[in-house]
Amino acid sequence: MIAVVKVGGSLETDPHRRRALLASLADGALGRCIVVPGGGTFAGAVRAAQVRDRFSDAEAHRRALDAMSDAAGIFRGIEPRLVQSLDPWSETAPARARVWNPRRLRAGHPDIPETWDVTSDSLALWLAREVGAERCVLVKSRDPAPGQDAAALAQDGLVDAAFPAFAERFAGRIEIWGPAQRVAVAPRVMA
Repeated sequence: MIAVVKVGGSLETDPHRRRALLASLADGALGRCIVVPGGGTFAGAVRAAQVRDRFSDAEAHRRALDAMSDAAGIFRGIEPRLVQSLDPWSETAPARARVWNPRRLRAGHPDIPETWDVTSDSLALWLAREVGAERCVLVKSRDPAPGQDAAALAQDGLVDAAFPAFAERFAGRIEIWGPAQRVAVAPRVMA
């Protein structure tokens, strides 16, 4: 069983929680897992630079991937037991917890639009599908409302705009962990 756990960049403002979470994952709290780092202030700097320098969304997407790569290095600095991985779906080493470095996606991928609609939230779901994970957890700095589906979470701004489409393609369980509660994302209701 594999879990993908996206640790939001917003947890930079709660370093104790982030450190405790990374240690817990390295200890095996969820079994084998792959940690997806959010871009945090690094991604914020990319957004500001795009406004200032007017480069394309595709270039911003590549720079945001670099921001996630930088965050992966910070996570390894915080919790050295995390093994950095570029291709976690093809590695067979028995590491309990890996931190994903998405740098190889800079070359593009047909399943991933290169816009701000796709952030580390959707990339975590994409990775979860790639590795056949049974569970994808998004750790956030605010609690979600219970009973929301992916579309409602995107509408609320808790996840990115592309998240509902990526959620439809993922067969496993999706959870949002806020500071006070853990909530399963409700299945999409078909009209």
